[in-house]
Amino acid sequence: MVFVFYFAIPYILRIFAAEFNTDTTMTKLSVNINKVATIRNARGGNTPDVLKFAVDCERFGAQGITVHPRPDERHIRYADALAIKPLIGVEYNIEGNPKGVSKSKPYGFIDLVKEIKPAQVTLVPDAEGVLTSNAGWDTVKNQDYLCDVVKEFKACGIRVSIFIDANPKMIEMAARTGTDRVELYTEAYAREYHRVIMNTPSPLRGTPPREGGESNGINGCSPLQGELSEGLRGVIAPFVEAAKVARDCGLGLNAGHDLSLENLAFFHQQIPWCDEVSIGHALISDALYLGIEETIHRYLKCLNV
Repeated sequence: MVFVFYFAIPYILRIFAAEFNTDTTMTKLSVNINKVATIRNARGGNTPDVLKFAVDCERFGAQGITVHPRPDERHIRYADALAIKPLIGVEYNIEGNPKGVSKSKPYGFIDLVKEIKPAQVTLVPDAEGVLTSNAGWDTVKNQDYLCDVVKEFKACGIRVSIFIDANPKMIEMAARTGTDRVELYTEAYAREYHRVIMNTPSPLRGTPPREGGESNGINGCSPLQGELSEGLRGVIAPFVEAAKVARDCGLGLNAGHDLSLENLAFFHQQIPWCDEVSIGHALISDALYLGIEETIHRYLKCLNV
C-alpha cells in the first residue's frame, strides 16, 4: 500500500497544482475553434460540425475551448457561443471587443458573455471588420472604460483577461483595472522567431529549437546552439520582461496569437509560469495534415503535458 502511494504522489500533486494553480509549469492549452466555423460558413450547412469539434478537442486532451465571436459573425456565431457552453467540461474562454454588437442577435458582446458565464472572458480591442486581432489595449487611454467592464464581468463571477502588448507600462495599468489576468499578444514573437530561424545557417537550424534537443514540433527540433540561441533569446526577451511585470503585479498570465508548433516549446521554456495559451489558426492548419487528435497531442507535448 505504501509502495503504491509513493508512486502516486507525483500524480496527486499535479492534480492539486492544477486545481489551485500552484504549479508554475502547468500551462493549459485552450483551442480556438474559430477557423472550423470559417470552413463551415464558407459552404453553408453544418459541416464541419463546430459543436462536435469542440467536444472532440476536449476528448483529445485540450484543457480549454476558446471562441471569438465578432459582430459580423463571419466565423463563430453568437448562437455557437451559446450552444458550446453546456457541451464541454473544460474551461470556456470567450474573446472579443466588449463594444461589439451582433448583427443577428438583439444584444452585444457583454450581454452574450453575461448570459453564458464562461470561466473566462478575454477583452480584445479589435475594430469591426479587422481581419484578425492586431494590437493590445491602450490601458492608459482606456483605463476608466476597462475598469467598468472588468467590474461588470467579475460581478458575474467571470474571470477577466485583458489582451495586451508586451509593454510593461500597459501591464501595470492593466493591473489597476482589477483584471485577473493579461494575455500577451505574441504576433511579434512568432514573426521574429521565424525570421531568426530562417536567417540562421541550416546546420544550426531546428524547428522548434529547444535546449536538450527533445523533439516537440511538427518537423522535430534541435538543441539551441550559438548564434541561434542568442538570436532567439533576443526575440523572447521583451515577452519575458512583460511576463515578469505581470507576475510582480499579481496578475495571471495568458498568451496568444500565432503561437505554433514551431515556436511554442521555446516560449514555454522561457516563460513556464504562463497559465494558458490560446491557439487557433496554426493548430487547425496543422490538423489538416496531422488530424486534430495528433495535433493536440503535439501541442500538449510542447507544454510538457
